[in-house]
Amino acid sequence: METTVIKDVLHRFVLERAGVRGVLVRLGPAWREVAGRADYPPALRALLGQSLAASALLTGNIKLDGALSIELKSSGALRMLFTECTDRGRLRGLARWNGPLPEPLVLSELAGAVMAITIGQAERGQRYQGLVDLQQPDLTAALENYFRQSEQLPARILLAVDGEHAVGLMLQQLPGEGGHDAVNDDDAWSRVEHLTATLGATEMLATAPEQLLYRLYHEEQVTLFEPRPLAFGCSCTRERVSAMLRALGRDEVEAALAARNGEIEVICEFCAQRYTFDAIDAEHLLSDSGGTEPPTTAQ
Repeated sequence: METTVIKDVLHRFVLERAGVRGVLVRLGPAWREVAGRADYPPALRALLGQSLAASALLTGNIKLDGALSIELKSSGALRMLFTECTDRGRLRGLARWNGPLPEPLVLSELAGAVMAITIGQAERGQRYQGLVDLQQPDLTAALENYFRQSEQLPARILLAVDGEHAVGLMLQQLPGEGGHDAVNDDDAWSRVEHLTATLGATEMLATAPEQLLYRLYHEEQVTLFEPRPLAFGCSCTRERVSAMLRALGRDEVEAALAARNGEIEVICEFCAQRYTFDAIDAEHLLSDSGGTEPPTTAQ
């Protein structure tokens, strides 16, 4: 019987001896789908891939009912970067830039940059948002600092990207987590950090998740949980586009119809899905006073 290889996957694991929990994400088709939406400059393409992998990583050890997103905005050439992973493992992302980007792309040097991590709870209609300090040069250091400040727990994060894959590894030290001796093992976290420091980007990108974890941590008694499939996916719907048009108001919708020969076309920037509305559709949605979902086709 053949084993199905999941090409976009999230693995949760525990290092029993060290009392450390971790998440490993490996993206293939999902990353290539996102990356192929625009001709991104190399530095921006790498940051987009890192953020996409990180979005999935951060869902690994939380109870999520909705979506988790990472969003970066600046007043410089990098206007916006957005990545998202839902509770169903659906990933999407994009970036917008205007003019030449600095090489390398150093987060702490971006003019007016703000980064936020947002967790939306679908059923409760609640959103939690945390701001990420961007005094560090790269995304890994910024996220590690975010965990130190928000959870008062050390975290180690590695991110690697090439044209085919985006890979992320996150480790967290938890008091009392893992094996029986972990609580009294003062060297456990330092030992795991040392092992993790031997991992380079090339090995991360070239090695299957199970094999990678065994190579690094086999002496720490790795317990690997059931893998979680991931995939590219967009949450846009005709209903959400209708809500966006309704929010614009009658004057703007009718002006758009007049300018476009009686038809409005909206193209989702994430997945390129096209939604068209003629004058009858527009009148129906403008006169509909029923409940609507918030628009999500433009971030």
